[in-house]
Amino acid sequence: MANDAALRASLLWLAALILAVGIFTHSFKKMMTTYVLGVLGIAGVLLPDWDYFNRDFSRWPYPVTAEERAAFSLIHAQGSGFMRFANSPIRVIAYSVVYGYAMYKWWEYVSG
Repeated sequence: MANDAALRASLLWLAALILAVGIFTHSFKKMMTTYVLGVLGIAGVLLPDWDYFNRDFSRWPYPVTAEERAAFSLIHAQGSGFMRFANSPIRVIAYSVVYGYAMYKWWEYVSG
């Protein structure tokens, strides 16, 4: 993982959320559920090989070529971390649907 600062910041926010859930619900089970879902959510965003998924959707079944890796490293050197999402609206839509539904079900569980 190239940016450890993002992982550390995400884990700190997750710890704050777990603490808030524990204070407001007084439930260890809900705290652990928040921990597990949070770690899975963070891993789903920060751990995948983005050089592999930043290609055209039709190229996903094939290995990444050296030229593709070089092109993506040049893009990462020039742009911000948000630029990796600009090329793949399918991924943004998929993440929004999956994470939105997971957050909805988590909120139902924690607030109920």
